[in-house]
Amino acid sequence: MKTFTTPNQAAGLLCRLCLLAVVTGCSPQNQEPQSHPRPVKVVRTASETANSATAYAAEVRARHETGLSFRVSGKLAARPVEVGDRVRKGQLLAALDAGDYQLAVQALKARLKSAEAERRYSGDELDRYRELLAQQVISQADYDRHETAYTAARERVEAVKAELGQAVNQLAYTVLSADRDGVVTALEADSGQVVTAGQTIVRLAQLDGKEIHFDLPEHRIAEITTGQALSVALWADGDKKIKAHIREIAAAADSFSRTYRVKAMLAENRDDVRLGMTATVWLPSHTPAHIAVPLSAVFTSQSDPKQPKIWLVDEQTATVKALPVKMGVALAGERIAVTGLSGDELIVSAGVQRLSEGQAVHWVAKP
Repeated sequence: MKTFTTPNQAAGLLCRLCLLAVVTGCSPQNQEPQSHPRPVKVVRTASETANSATAYAAEVRARHETGLSFRVSGKLAARPVEVGDRVRKGQLLAALDAGDYQLAVQALKARLKSAEAERRYSGDELDRYRELLAQQVISQADYDRHETAYTAARERVEAVKAELGQAVNQLAYTVLSADRDGVVTALEADSGQVVTAGQTIVRLAQLDGKEIHFDLPEHRIAEITTGQALSVALWADGDKKIKAHIREIAAAADSFSRTYRVKAMLAENRDDVRLGMTATVWLPSHTPAHIAVPLSAVFTSQSDPKQPKIWLVDEQTATVKALPVKMGVALAGERIAVTGLSGDELIVSAGVQRLSEGQAVHWVAKP
């Protein structure tokens, strides 16, 4: 133990001990440090509708495409056109062997001459018997019999004329001509083949109206209407899109694919759009209104990693509160649709992992 030799040393030590006690009593050792508000970025939520488009495979088709056929049967003698040929109205497409039809016309012409000669003879006979009746040489019954014979001869001439006209028409039907300008898209018979009446020989498509055909599943058929606008992209034309509008929607689904055939008219008639080209139809799809938040605003806690949450800012107390949400579809701009918000809330968009329940925050920029 140290001893003090002089009274001055003892007094100095006592003064230092008192000063140390005062300083120790005034220091904030027993007080907890003050927590400072954490700076964060915030956004204001709003309800919106997401617009997207679904692609469907399609094909360029002619609006008017007709299967041309003969109206009579026979052996196909000539077919001077090929697939892809452009034809004019009245141009020869195919012809049958017309020998039998020519003979039928000749036979009916001969029958018509015979019937006309018989009618003239019956007419002369009727004139003579009319004079005899006036002279009361013959009876009324004899006159009526000759009058009936003349009437039969006259009507027989008319019947043969009708048969001759039908035979002439059938002879003309042995030639198949284009009924409009167009392009040959298919051939279904060749020279030498015996064809029947009504059997398709040539398919002819008009070039003045081109349209897009595609099949739509039944769950989307209620979303489209006639006249609705859509975009079309040709495979040969890259990403360039062409405007079109829906012209026709099938009333019944296909029995095999269970899809509905939809026909869309192109807004402009382009010569470089060829029949049969592959196309893609972009059909707009509108999702219901939802709340969209940035992906950076969604987080999960260690205690409940399967439940996504966001930090909801209480603007009165400037504190945050974790709010569970349900994730929806991903949207453009690194956003996602969520369920659990009503809109017009202030949420934290950045720095969510460094926050805790009830923590004070502050933001500088206007949300």
